[in-house]
Amino acid sequence: MVRLGQGGAPQRFDVEVSSGSHFAWLRTRLSLDRTLMAWVRTAIGSIGFGFTIVQFFARFSDMAGVAPAINPMTPQYVGLGLIGAGILSLAIAIWQYQRGVRYLWSEPYRVLGGISADRAEQGEVLAPALALAILLTIVGVFAFAAVLFRMI
Repeated sequence: MVRLGQGGAPQRFDVEVSSGSHFAWLRTRLSLDRTLMAWVRTAIGSIGFGFTIVQFFARFSDMAGVAPAINPMTPQYVGLGLIGAGILSLAIAIWQYQRGVRYLWSEPYRVLGGISADRAEQGEVLAPALALAILLTIVGVFAFAAVLFRMI
């Protein structure tokens, strides 16, 4: 037996409201947050390490008695690459997170979340991890610009 959802499209799953399905929904929601935080940790490491490489080799080349580098721009290129990879990973993480949350708040599963549709649409279900990811993306863009403009 195939159940039809909105618009006559076949519905993938039967949604039965119970404590078990509610807690399964919550576990899935929390796993989205954990995944986002793992992306954020990786991106922070990449952005921080890239910026550190640039700063370290800039200070290193200014020290007395140090031979000039064969290619002095290499640390800047590597640093920009790492900072860019961190920014890109944050952008992908934010997109993936929002897509997953939208799916969980879609029509058949919204009832399992335990929050009314009005409250969900008003933004009362935003996660602090998402705000942190957005803030760190902005910080990463500033770090990228700082290294890039220092090169020019």
